[in-house]
Amino acid sequence: MRLFPALFLIASVAAYAADSQQPAPLRGYTAEHSAAESAWEQKFRAMPDAARLRENMQRLTARPHHVGSPYDKNNAEWLLAQLKSYGLNAKIEQFEALFPTPKLRKLELLGADKFTAKLDEPVLDLDPTSNQKDEQLPTYNAYSRDGDVTGSLVYVNYGAPADYERLEAMGISVKGAIVIARYGQTWRGIKPKLAAEHGAIGCIIYSDPKDDGYGQGDSYPDGPMRPADGVQRGSVMDMPVYPGDPQTPGIGAVAGAKTIPLDQVETITKIPVLPISYADAKPFLLALGGQPAPNNWRGGLPITYRTGPSKAQAHLAVAFNWDRKPLYDVVATIPGSTLPDEWVIRGNHHDAWVNGAGDPVSGASPELEEARALGELLKQGWKPQRTIIYGFWDGEEPALLGSTEWVETHAQELSQHAVAYFNSDGNSRGLFGVAGSHSLENFINSVTKDVEDPETKMSVWKRARLAGDLGRDSDARAEDRNRADSRIGALGSGSDYSGFVHHLGIPSVNMGFGGEDEDGGQYHSIYDDFYWYTHFVDTDFAYGKALAQTAGTMVMRMADADTIPYQFTDQADTVRNYVNEVKKLSDTMRKQIKDRNSNIAEGAYAAASDPKKPTVAPKVDAVPPYFNFAPLDQAADDLTAASSEYDKALGSHPAAGAKADAVLMGAERAFLDPRGLPNRPWYAHMLYAPGLYTGYGVKTLPAVREAIEQKQWPVVDEQIARTAAAIEREVEVLRKATSAISAE
Repeated sequence: MRLFPALFLIASVAAYAADSQQPAPLRGYTAEHSAAESAWEQKFRAMPDAARLRENMQRLTARPHHVGSPYDKNNAEWLLAQLKSYGLNAKIEQFEALFPTPKLRKLELLGADKFTAKLDEPVLDLDPTSNQKDEQLPTYNAYSRDGDVTGSLVYVNYGAPADYERLEAMGISVKGAIVIARYGQTWRGIKPKLAAEHGAIGCIIYSDPKDDGYGQGDSYPDGPMRPADGVQRGSVMDMPVYPGDPQTPGIGAVAGAKTIPLDQVETITKIPVLPISYADAKPFLLALGGQPAPNNWRGGLPITYRTGPSKAQAHLAVAFNWDRKPLYDVVATIPGSTLPDEWVIRGNHHDAWVNGAGDPVSGASPELEEARALGELLKQGWKPQRTIIYGFWDGEEPALLGSTEWVETHAQELSQHAVAYFNSDGNSRGLFGVAGSHSLENFINSVTKDVEDPETKMSVWKRARLAGDLGRDSDARAEDRNRADSRIGALGSGSDYSGFVHHLGIPSVNMGFGGEDEDGGQYHSIYDDFYWYTHFVDTDFAYGKALAQTAGTMVMRMADADTIPYQFTDQADTVRNYVNEVKKLSDTMRKQIKDRNSNIAEGAYAAASDPKKPTVAPKVDAVPPYFNFAPLDQAADDLTAASSEYDKALGSHPAAGAKADAVLMGAERAFLDPRGLPNRPWYAHMLYAPGLYTGYGVKTLPAVREAIEQKQWPVVDEQIARTAAAIEREVEVLRKATSAISAE
């Protein structure tokens, strides 16, 4: 998993002009402390070394290092030794989690033109680690259920909700069939989930060359993109219900933890699933009969894409070793000098599906360089005010295992002490991309103005701003000009921040560089290795260095501030936008349903007068009522007012310190509802969550938005009230923080 897709900063002209002016004191700092902090940060940013980044990657990617493999443990022990050599207090925290590995994989096309899929990625002579067959995990989808099924094939495009609506409109059912879906648009776990809900008995997911193969660039080894036999491994666990160890939901998977029986785990797929290459997929696609696929369903293969059903049946069989495997989280701590009970946390995972250069070592190597540089600063006399924790998580790839188990194990401590979490994952070359909690939006803007882009020599913030204006309409550019800070995206899922923000309400950031190379072509394949990365991605590690500089500066600036530098006016502005969006969604769906019902009625009337047409009209949908959005409107107004008053108070008293911090650490937690989201209580944040049917993609105001999207009209007003109450809890925290600061 990784930052996917990147969300790029789009800055305002007003802030752009300010970039060249005399810098004001950093937010949350006195003028004196701000100057000292800037000096330490400049020293830090001079320390990350591209040569060390390269050495780190070469060492960490030398062998496959998936969960439970010998080199996964070896890497954890090496990381521990490195951190200790930097003078840091480090340890390994061990957990245990369910991690199935395949013992049977078979896919056949039956009939006269029988074909058996290879299900294998070939060794390439020029790629020195592609031949480590005895250590590589085979191509499979983790947390698919066991199954042996035979049926006709139906092509479902990306297997998204809209694709099934289109099939229904075309009169095509997947009931009793094996679906074949291409990777892309939706997270892979949504594809078998929706297929099962529509009655399919199996799911095949293939990589179409239009999406990550020769349709995007030259195929490996001539270029960076996925070759004909390349396969994307990956988890299909239903993580929008809960991530982490499937057998210990909500509790840390430590030794002796009670596990639920395998047959009671709800996050394992309901049907068998298998990923394949486009070379293996082509015969199955050629076997499809039925209608030609819609234009936007057609991939890059030189064939006629059809919906099916197929002329011949397919046979899919998979079985797994349902073992529990050890996890090795490597955790280093730098004690805070004056505020040791306030924790600033930085993380990136170290496990991979195979060798994992792009995902995750391109992010883990910079994180290690940050830790080394901070160790050097400690020797020079720097002392962070707050405690800093560096985590290298295990088991992210299967199900965010290591970070989730760590968060669940330390939930009480983290809820009391955590100030912020800064995450990265894969990193490549190009623009800075970021998503996160909107109380940190202003903070992110301030840091990115101080880090130099290695190619253009302007700030990474300014480069993203200039690129972001390209292709934007005049209204969008005008909005940016009238806003002091650049907007950031919200956090869905896909990496280790999820437990921190969605479960515990810890303000979080996910960051990385990308967009100017074709790094996704070897995602989760055996070719995502040192040779591929150093020939086609961040070849000189310039952007690995930039990531270390950016993330490390964030950690330092947050740890050293006199008062936690949250800012809430950006948050209030964003919440107001979310409220307007769900109101518009309600109006749009009401109109669409009315129009559809009208068309159905007209069609039925015409059918009644024409004996050649069917006399039974399709079922009409209930038209949604007009919902009571007043509580959300009021809460958004209250948040706007409270955030403005807080800003004024902090501007007058930037060094309020621990008294204000004690209140401020409850700000993001205020958005938590202990009942959690409907049907998935692990996710407790009422502003952000991964979508139940998007996976990676975020749903903002998720309880309200998904109730409307799923046409659950009777519960919409209830979810509006719950969400408004969470925003009002945030308002109350800001009022208390304003009083605490003003009393200084």
